[in-house]
Amino acid sequence: MVEGADSAARTMPQEQQNRGRRAVRRKKDKGGLARSSLLMAVGTVVSRATGLIRQVLQAAALGTGLLASTYNTANTVPTSLYTLLIGGALNAVLVPQLVRARATQPDGGRAYEQRLVTLVVCVLGVGTALAVWAAPRIVGLYMRDTPDSHEAFELTVTFARFLLPQIFFYGLFGIYGQVLNAREKFGAMTWTPVLNNVVLVGMFAAYLGLMTVPDRVEDITADQVLLLGIGTTAGIAVQALALIPFARAAGFRFRPRFDWRGTGLGKSVHAAKWTLLFVLANQVALTVVTNYANAADQELPRAGAGYSAYTYAQTIWLLPQSIVTVSLVTALLPRMSRSVAEGRIPDLRADLSRALRISGVVIVPAAFLFLALGPQISSLLFAHGAADADSARPLGYMLQAFGLGLIPFSAQYLLLRGFYAYEDTRTPFLMAAWIAAVNIALATACHVLLPARWAVVGMAGAYTVSYAAGLALTAHLLRKRLGGRIDDDGGLRRTYVKLFCAAGPAAGLGWAAARACAGLGSGTWPTAVALATGALVTAAGFLLLARLMKVNELRRLPGMR
Repeated sequence: MVEGADSAARTMPQEQQNRGRRAVRRKKDKGGLARSSLLMAVGTVVSRATGLIRQVLQAAALGTGLLASTYNTANTVPTSLYTLLIGGALNAVLVPQLVRARATQPDGGRAYEQRLVTLVVCVLGVGTALAVWAAPRIVGLYMRDTPDSHEAFELTVTFARFLLPQIFFYGLFGIYGQVLNAREKFGAMTWTPVLNNVVLVGMFAAYLGLMTVPDRVEDITADQVLLLGIGTTAGIAVQALALIPFARAAGFRFRPRFDWRGTGLGKSVHAAKWTLLFVLANQVALTVVTNYANAADQELPRAGAGYSAYTYAQTIWLLPQSIVTVSLVTALLPRMSRSVAEGRIPDLRADLSRALRISGVVIVPAAFLFLALGPQISSLLFAHGAADADSARPLGYMLQAFGLGLIPFSAQYLLLRGFYAYEDTRTPFLMAAWIAAVNIALATACHVLLPARWAVVGMAGAYTVSYAAGLALTAHLLRKRLGGRIDDDGGLRRTYVKLFCAAGPAAGLGWAAARACAGLGSGTWPTAVALATGALVTAAGFLLLARLMKVNELRRLPGMR
């Protein structure tokens, strides 16, 4: 009987056998994707929850005005410089390179990994030292040094000198995380940011509990600056160093190797060239918006209508993206890279379509929720300590302005991974340049034409419009690259039409329910009741309408199947 089966298998057409093997592989990949995505989603939820606690404490300690913006601007600088130095290449280019090295090199890519880590550590070390030395000039790009706000500028520079060493630790975290991702070990990189949040929660709790909380730049003390500076950098250091034992457990041993020539790193550096330009385009837009938003803070130092409010609103807005979309993409990228390497383009298209549909079940209703309930969210989270209801209100308007932009932002983020699977980094750069140009033009118009209190709200809306324009162009170019639409049967389009038809009316009902609770008065508890009522009505309405419209992705979301 066995011999007969073997004979039948030998006579089976080769293409049929190949289809069978691909089907088995897809089934195995889907199971692995489900587990990996769920693990990362849970880790991201915990990380974002602790991060939200940290941010609420931070706003209570520093407020949402100019004082907070000195710290937040200084804390933006190391992240931006790390991303410029090497972060963009680590996140988008090097995973396919590491996967290929592990699959094709006789030593399983170990020597390549060691050379790459050595190169990254050297670049980061030199870059960090230069950044600390040039801190005043770097801060000058993000904040204007005017006679009326010179003290705020000097405080930002002081914070920056404490915080710029984060560049090295961000890089260490990034490269060790990508080494783990290439081995399809996703959990550690998702969970270790919780350690950073724990350190920062403790730091801000100590700041609030042990010191007098200032609400002006002139009132902050040297001890408070020292606590904030050292504590913030220590949190990133703990996060980075915690990955080293996980990398060792996965089989990676770091040994410095400087024999970089002729070892394949040139291809990685060449591929990273376009990614560097991609990051540069994003950072130019960020720098312009930060400068404009800080100008609003300098004009209205205690209004809460500038850069800190913008960053807080954007962080809240990005929560659904971080929990769902990023988790999916991190697990999908190695798999999509294999699909391209093996010529399985239909599998790549199917993965992109499925990721867009599954993530949309969370992203679309979340975007409408922010649009409907932004002021209630901001008041509940940020009207405490050094901030009050009046200074938290502009933040809520910014959250509403960001709102619907979450949909094109998330979709564009996913679609770009289709190009990265081809190791095409030039097209994502062109997309970033287009988005940055639209964002800068609209933000400049807001800065020039709107009063300071509303200028940054307008910039949040400009961000939304720029990503809508970016998504349209990205989808067009990816369709040309794949030789057809991602969803040949129109399933993706139908899913999003249903999601909009369910989320829009549900958010309208949620807004009306929250407004109906306005008679309860002001303060934390009335606001919490209004927000909870609005959110529950929105969620219930969305689930009911989505089920009536037969949105099948609702059943797939829990396991990311």
